Amino acid sequence: MKLAIVSDLHIGHDKFSDDAIKQAREAMELASTMADAMLLPGDIFDRRSPKPEAMAQAINLFRDISKKHWNSKVVSFTGKAHTDIPVIAISGTHERTMEGKDNPLNLLALAGLLVDTSEETTIIEKDGEKVAVFGLGGLSEDRVKEKLNELKPKPVQGAFNIFMFHQSVYELLPFSDDAIRYNDLPEGFDLYVCGHIHTKIEGKVHGKKFLIPGSTVLTQLKEGEQERKGFIIFDTEKQTYEFKQIDSREFVHRVITFDSAEPKDVLKRSEDEIGAILASSKGKPIVRLSLEGTIKEGFTNLDMPIQTITNRYSGKAILSIDASRLVSPAVEAGITDIRENRAGSLPIKELGMGLFLAKLKELKFSDPAKASELFEILSSSASKEKVMKEAEEFLAHG
Repeated sequence: MKLAIVSDLHIGHDKFSDDAIKQAREAMELASTMADAMLLPGDIFDRRSPKPEAMAQAINLFRDISKKHWNSKVVSFTGKAHTDIPVIAISGTHERTMEGKDNPLNLLALAGLLVDTSEETTIIEKDGEKVAVFGLGGLSEDRVKEKLNELKPKPVQGAFNIFMFHQSVYELLPFSDDAIRYNDLPEGFDLYVCGHIHTKIEGKVHGKKFLIPGSTVLTQLKEGEQERKGFIIFDTEKQTYEFKQIDSREFVHRVITFDSAEPKDVLKRSEDEIGAILASSKGKPIVRLSLEGTIKEGFTNLDMPIQTITNRYSGKAILSIDASRLVSPAVEAGITDIRENRAGSLPIKELGMGLFLAKLKELKFSDPAKASELFEILSSSASKEKVMKEAEEFLAHG
């Protein structure tokens, strides 16, 4: 049996909504012509409460896919299925709601447009061959192991067994000790499929293939997302796969380093870089420039022509410029001291205060008493919302 694995559609994404639905449709329509069944490992939607237009886009897309001629069908489901169409999905972290509460994926399942196999087993059959899919929808990192111990997923005898989930994996994203590890995944399955991570990855779990197809749309302007988007076609008989590219919008990330930069330097080098990107790109690419290094004394970040560059190329590229690492020599020296441990025994808070004051001085904020008070507000352990509110009130009335 040939299985299409299409992940992280993010329909309704705020910034790239047109790309999200266009590229989701291209991926799913192409995949439906190449596969006997389709697996969707999470984040079909970008949020747990999609706007009505995003919900309508998804309904139209899945209704069209459901009308395709499928060579296999759902023959068994441990929950309550409303269709035998072999489009099998799980909820992702973006769709996650309180346990027991409906999410937008449930609504598509209730409408008979797919089978939501989150915490369930679905069996697909074609010409006597059976594929069993156990799904685990996206959970908070601290709940995954507990949920697996509770569910105890088991392979189905006489079937090709797939464990499909949507989580961070510690070996790939070692940011939290709570993240699930390869060895925590249940044994006995023939293929492990994961969503959530937006780049294409192949690995091994318990000696079997572990596949992540990546997202069909760019959602974060990160260097690792410059590869082309697409989906996977997996052959259960040969246990091989192919990655199929779709016509996704190109994303290019460039880092430009400066030494004592003046506004004219930033303008020229940024425009040179953008010009070179546009010369080799088709359509309207997404371009992110990261500006790093030092500013010439007498200038500040506010003098840099960021808005001028953005406005000049708005019709030719979707442009994002990050100049947060373009700093004055004084700030750069403070950062270097911290990196090279030359700051002696000063407490971290005092080091942070020094950098903060240097930055405010660069921005012509010269009242040290008010600067100290503002730093105390911003470094508070209160909630983000409370900190921002207090900072706004201080700046307005302080």
